[in-house]
Amino acid sequence: YIEGGWPGANPKDAEYFQKVKHLDLNHSRIVAFSSTRRANGSAGDDPNLKHVLEAETPVVTLVGKTWDMQVTDVLRTNLEENLAMISDSIAHLKKEGRTVFLDAEHFFDGYKANSVYATQCVKTAFNAGADCVVLCDTNGGTLPHEVSEIVTKLYLDAPEATLAIHPHNDGDVAVANALAAITAGVTQVQGTINGVGERCGNANLISLLPTLVLKMGFDTGVTVEGLTQLSNISHTLDERLNMTPNRGAPYVGDRA
Repeated sequence: YIEGGWPGANPKDAEYFQKVKHLDLNHSRIVAFSSTRRANGSAGDDPNLKHVLEAETPVVTLVGKTWDMQVTDVLRTNLEENLAMISDSIAHLKKEGRTVFLDAEHFFDGYKANSVYATQCVKTAFNAGADCVVLCDTNGGTLPHEVSEIVTKLYLDAPEATLAIHPHNDGDVAVANALAAITAGVTQVQGTINGVGERCGNANLISLLPTLVLKMGFDTGVTVEGLTQLSNISHTLDERLNMTPNRGAPYVGDRA
């Protein structure tokens, strides 16, 4: 799944979604990113949801709040309305034939603060038809043993859930957190090439893929032969960003 931007956010993202329609993709599916409907509004009239539908991607990822403090202090609404925002938005997009992922923003911090409500948000998403709920470590401060414990507990409360992990690297453990979540049962990882991302970055797919395939025996859809392309992919992105490749990068660095 290639999540390319937020339709309607700016001209660059709008151009991307027009051009990407013409790519000849064999395995990848294009994903549009947006947020749940606005508080006290209607999913059918919400401008953000209109934009993702106009992008005509087969998959949509919606970010939704799952930390009670974020609901009350940032969205400035009540906890029940936030649940309705999650439910209405997902149901609306499913009705339009989209595959829908919910990015459960600040999930791990939210779970630590109020596990009952964070779990309720996840269950609400699935009841509305979500295909996957992505557990986001938005602040990047959760540690691997915490990820394992929380994901395991969540599966006890929602055993049929299809879960993913979205780790940030502020504690330098994004890859480790992804592996901890996978070991606990999640089946999707949201990451980036070379770990590039806001602040300290995201989970580095260039490190994760060979670890999952070569060391853990997972079928990721990437063959052992395909892994030989990772060095070129990693260095190509560095070139685009005018960065010098890290010679000590795991798997793809000159010293590895």
